[in-house]
Amino acid sequence: MKYYSTNKIVNEIGLEEAVIKGLAADNGLYMPNEIKKLPAEFFENIEQMSFQEISFRVAEAFFGEDIPADDLKAIVYDTLSFDVPVVNVKDNIYSLELFHGPTLAFKDVGGRFMARLLSYFVGKSVDKQVNVLVATSGDTGSAVANGFLGVNGVHVYILYPKGKVSEIQEKQFTTLGQNITALEIDGCFDDCQALVKRAFLDEGLNEEMFLTSANSINLARFLPQSFYYFYAYAQLKKMGKADNVVISVPSGNFGNITAGLFAKRMGLPIKRFIAANNRNDIFFNYLQTGKFEPKASVSTLANAMDVGNPSNFVRIMDLYNYNHTDICNEIGGATYNDEQIAKGVKETWQETSYLLDPHGACGYLALKEQLNPEEIGVFLETAHPAKFKDTIDNILGEEIEIPETLQKFMKGKKETIELTSDFNDLKEFLLKARHYHADSCFY
Repeated sequence: MKYYSTNKIVNEIGLEEAVIKGLAADNGLYMPNEIKKLPAEFFENIEQMSFQEISFRVAEAFFGEDIPADDLKAIVYDTLSFDVPVVNVKDNIYSLELFHGPTLAFKDVGGRFMARLLSYFVGKSVDKQVNVLVATSGDTGSAVANGFLGVNGVHVYILYPKGKVSEIQEKQFTTLGQNITALEIDGCFDDCQALVKRAFLDEGLNEEMFLTSANSINLARFLPQSFYYFYAYAQLKKMGKADNVVISVPSGNFGNITAGLFAKRMGLPIKRFIAANNRNDIFFNYLQTGKFEPKASVSTLANAMDVGNPSNFVRIMDLYNYNHTDICNEIGGATYNDEQIAKGVKETWQETSYLLDPHGACGYLALKEQLNPEEIGVFLETAHPAKFKDTIDNILGEEIEIPETLQKFMKGKKETIELTSDFNDLKEFLLKARHYHADSCFY
């Protein structure tokens, strides 16, 4: 399979180079030349298949031309050793619970898969340390850090906005040590993302360091997120609820919903999608006006969605040939402020005993407002509510329990490097750190 840049300036490349590079040299994002349709028999029998079996079949369509089947199967089965159940919340609205992985967030799927895939290619063809730069607004950092923890030949630098992630999210990637370095940036997520992108385009830095990304700008991170859309459909089909399915996706950087759109192109019978935003409503405004106008992000209760310039928007545009009407025909929009999010969390808990996190609350509220009587709604519950314990406690007026998985991280000591949002500060730090971290990466 060949991959092209959305900016269409540089030449097409193969999977291995696309994964290792992450971002194209022309600042575009890589897209596959072909999105393969899965055969009818796959969907006829999908409800009989496990999450791993389904994911392997989907992974073959993406990566089967470039990775031997046994190797690809090992990557899928090793990384997806947990379940993503569909749970009924109310009437025809279901939650796809994506928080049953090691860091209790949906990015465990893409993060762990990408870590294995990158390690696979690095082990084959790279004879020097690989440096992974990743910007996070919360859960990407923990998923990537824990996915790459202890991997020989790879050092991970997590850039995150100071004071804008929850304490538990922060502890999940600032307490690990080994080959993980947390960089606390004085700015917002968009600043962190801009620093990462600029690093990839800096010739001097790239001459000195082998850089790649684990954000959803890397196709190895966002494509595997299509797996759980297929598995959600399989569970609905088993319940006799697979007709007229509408999926509501809490959306920040738009990698998650883009993966869903790829699944639909592969034949998954989804009627339509809803992109549920918080106050960072750039995509919602695009749907209304046809104009994409990035702006500075604002802090909200749903902090992982605090993105003012979503990177994957360009992939959506490319997928639909920049046709605003076609995009609106398949994707609806919704936007919620903090008061609405808090009210949604509290009322849902009181009425159904189902506890939403602030991001899942946006997805759930969109379905409550927009789902038609004959439709089945699924929203993505992207992280365990305890990852936002202070917020949820304040909303409910009571304390929620912290799962043992998260309690282990809370006992660790936070270790970070504080930097400004000036690129020169990041570049200077990376160049100074490269020799020390190169030694510590090979145990």
